[in-house]
Amino acid sequence: MLSTLAAASCAVAVLAQAPQTPAPTPQQPSEIQLVISGEPGTPPRYAVPDFVALSPDVADVAKMLGQVLWDDLNFEREFYMIPRDTYKTIPAAPTLDMVPYERWRELGADGVVIGTVQKVATGVRVELRLYDVRARASVFGREYTGSAANPRLYAHYMSDDLHESQRRLRGVAKTKLTFSSDRNREAVVGTVEKRDVKEVYVTDYDGANPRRITINRALNVFPNWSPDGRSIVYTSYRTGVPDILISNIYAGTMEIPTKGSGQNWLPVFSPDGTKIAFTSSRDGNPELYVMNRDGSDTRRLTNNPEIDTTPTWSPNGNQIAFTSGRTGTPQIYVVGADGAGLRRISQESYADRPTWSPAPYNEIAFSARSGPGFDIKVLNIGTGETRQITFGEGTNESPAWSPNGRHLAFMSTRAGKSQIFTVDRDGRNIRQITRDGNNQTPNWSQ
Repeated sequence: MLSTLAAASCAVAVLAQAPQTPAPTPQQPSEIQLVISGEPGTPPRYAVPDFVALSPDVADVAKMLGQVLWDDLNFEREFYMIPRDTYKTIPAAPTLDMVPYERWRELGADGVVIGTVQKVATGVRVELRLYDVRARASVFGREYTGSAANPRLYAHYMSDDLHESQRRLRGVAKTKLTFSSDRNREAVVGTVEKRDVKEVYVTDYDGANPRRITINRALNVFPNWSPDGRSIVYTSYRTGVPDILISNIYAGTMEIPTKGSGQNWLPVFSPDGTKIAFTSSRDGNPELYVMNRDGSDTRRLTNNPEIDTTPTWSPNGNQIAFTSGRTGTPQIYVVGADGAGLRRISQESYADRPTWSPAPYNEIAFSARSGPGFDIKVLNIGTGETRQITFGEGTNESPAWSPNGRHLAFMSTRAGKSQIFTVDRDGRNIRQITRDGNNQTPNWSQ
């Protein structure tokens, strides 16, 4: 049994604000935005060369911006991204207005992104232009100024802006992942047996910039983002029993909404951030409850001798899906946020960890037993049809949707240890996000 930790162990690491606040400030030049098209039936072909450093002290930043932006644009699969090593011989544009269109056309590019970066008194200024190679014209331009503390963030902003401009698509480059990890390899305080702590971490969507959120030398698991991206709610065993904590990650403060009442775990924020659904054994049996963010107005939703757990909200906040063993094996059920209309929706031998997709999709991803391990499946609630996303390479669990519904993060042992991966909703483009330690139960920011 874990011993009760001192009050100092409740500390929350504060994320560095710059350049989070203020974020890079975009300024839109006065020009008409147009959409670049490819050949009929094919996506437009984009090239993203290194950005031009307008002073030697930002040469590394300029090179990094080109690569990160290429990766971000490639992630959504909306464009055919021409491999960067194929245009190393094309001379860099000395200014934003001097583009070697003939060379880019020979390469087959429909669009080319040209950017510059320079040091300014307040940090850095990055200027971006997207050119239509055939029309020999700029179709999108934007400037960004802000801190130089995290220059990768500028590429993420540019990628999301380009996807919005050219595809009316909400990209995920600025989003973040949170998960539980034992990578710091510290022993849990107060235990007889040697156990590594699990702390809550945050990374960019692509795994860059990992930052530790909790520092209480206990088990901190199942983190879940607030809709505004400023808080994470999670289960912590800091007192020896599971309870719900909220870390306000930029303020460096912590809340305990349950006030230590009973054992509570697996909290998830409602879509508007005002409520939290969770599992609690406060009345004897693990059941589903909903409370306001501050812990007031706690209401019990389920009443069954079997365990009801792992809640997930529907996009409109009117329903909650969860796992229950009430029919013999764990299956996925749906109940109204008021406790009415409970029904079973999965027909697996074993189903767990549901996560409801954002609009416009109406799907629930979950972990399904497949042989000795688990795989990720997606259930279309409207049709009842289920499709499989992973196929027996390691065990694959705890799916979490990206905010645009086009991707899933999940835990997999396919690389040996438990690591976080992402995959597109069609099962393609699996990418490993974490590599240090064991990493589990991811959640994607909004």
